[in-house]
Amino acid sequence: MQASEFVKQTLKTERDEIEIIASAIDISALLASVADPEAGASSLFLGSVRNHNQGKGVLYLEYECYPEMALLEIQSILQTARERWSLKRIGVIHRVGRIEIGEAAVAIAVSSVHRQESIEAMHFIIDTLKASVPIWKKEYWQDGSMWLENCCG
Repeated sequence: MQASEFVKQTLKTERDEIEIIASAIDISALLASVADPEAGASSLFLGSVRNHNQGKGVLYLEYECYPEMALLEIQSILQTARERWSLKRIGVIHRVGRIEIGEAAVAIAVSSVHRQESIEAMHFIIDTLKASVPIWKKEYWQDGSMWLENCCG
């Protein structure tokens, strides 16, 4: 779905919140969404647009997705993370549309009783999301643009 046609899509469960949005990510709200009185740790990952890739200067990125499928795939990733680690709450936000250099394209917050679980789960979630979720990235340079393949890192 093109960002110009996009309306925010959300999937919420009792302990998880997943959003696909076309606007800036509210990091404070994301961290608040994973707050839990039993949590001693909250880990935050921000994936930002950098100004270069493979020797080329990047001007900006554009993301498109199939939102319904993306939400379900992310939910499946979170379920797997919950099976592997003892987690309290998880929040995932991914943007679509044009994203400028320095802006966050994806944010993940995970809370747990101890830091190791939230850090390991966050690492698993971002790597799996990049490899398997139907969100596509187009990179723009001074002399052209190209759709990039999903990868694991």
